[in-house]
Amino acid sequence: MSSDITAPRPRQDLLRPPLRRYLAGAALALFLGGGFIYGYSAVFRNGAAPSAAGKGPGRGQATRVAAAEISQGSFPVVLSGLGTVTPSATAIVKTRISGHLVEVNFKESQYVKAGDELASVDPRPYQLALAQAEGQLQKDQALLQNAERDLARYEALIRKMKDVISGQQVDTQRALINQYKGTVAIDRALVDQARLNLAYCKIVSPIDGRVGLRQVDQGNYVQPGDASGVAVVTRLSPITVVFTLPESRLPAVLKKARAGEKLTVVAYDHERVTELARGHLIAVDNQIDASSGTVKLRAEFPNEDERLFPNQFVNADLLVETLHDVALAPSAAVQQGAKGPFVYAIKDDATVQTRAVKLGPSGGEQVVVLEGLNPGEKVVVEGADRLREGAAISLPGAERAPVGSGRGPVAKNDAS
Repeated sequence: MSSDITAPRPRQDLLRPPLRRYLAGAALALFLGGGFIYGYSAVFRNGAAPSAAGKGPGRGQATRVAAAEISQGSFPVVLSGLGTVTPSATAIVKTRISGHLVEVNFKESQYVKAGDELASVDPRPYQLALAQAEGQLQKDQALLQNAERDLARYEALIRKMKDVISGQQVDTQRALINQYKGTVAIDRALVDQARLNLAYCKIVSPIDGRVGLRQVDQGNYVQPGDASGVAVVTRLSPITVVFTLPESRLPAVLKKARAGEKLTVVAYDHERVTELARGHLIAVDNQIDASSGTVKLRAEFPNEDERLFPNQFVNADLLVETLHDVALAPSAAVQQGAKGPFVYAIKDDATVQTRAVKLGPSGGEQVVVLEGLNPGEKVVVEGADRLREGAAISLPGAERAPVGSGRGPVAKNDAS
């Protein structure tokens, strides 16, 4: 049986057109998003967005940098080391004898000369010892004189009457005289010892210098075994500084020293801000410290103004030589790469060129360039971390026309 009623469409057929439209829209969105990401990454790969002022092929926005010019001049080769001020002479003044300290004849920080009396010990016991030694000497001298007279009598009797005195008795008398002579010699030595001890009652300075703080007061019992002594005398002028240098620097120093050159040494304070004194090198140690790989050197300074003080910590700069007419570059311009040091040299078209350099000695803010740069050339000292070979740059305070624009000067770009 036929019927005009049409069968209803399946639900899947009703949903098919909207699904197709949804899939098409998603594909279009993915396509547009991928194109945007690709373009954005390409901008970063090139370093910057294309400049509206200069649209040269493959050239991005100019990088703002600071530059410096390579100069020519003299460069002092200075070796720096840490040092300690040491006096040229120090003496701990001690008593040579035991006794009570009866006088202290110096003031703290006083300058003294060698032989000046600083203190004195009670001399009375040593005066008595001297008198006793002198008395013993007189006694033994009298015995010697009597023995010599007896020998003279014996010899006279032998000449007159041979049988009265035996030869043995004469020989014994001669031996007794020699014995007395030895005793007299010992007595004289004891007298000299007593006189020396009496002289030691006056404690004197052995060197010229300045006296430190008093170590013992009047009335105390002093003896030679006292470690601190009575006072400490230190010679402050001239004074020396002992400093160290790496063993790799030793050949250059020895070459100049063996040639008889007088090498200048400058002493600076702990912060290396103030120059304290100027002197010269006087000695190099005879061995290298194996634990640190350094060698000790000694420099002498006049120190008339006493700006250097014993045990003071200083920085010592040793001037080895002076290089003349060399190319000098700022240390900030030197970069380190896989193939060694290099700089970014500025070309006339306001772009940079990577230039390998061979460096010499350096110091402070300058370094000697042996190869790779000539005086008068300019190099980048700030902003080098954003550069590459051929990158465009702009300098502070300078106006330049964009490369490839063909137009006149434009206002400088303050954007970095």
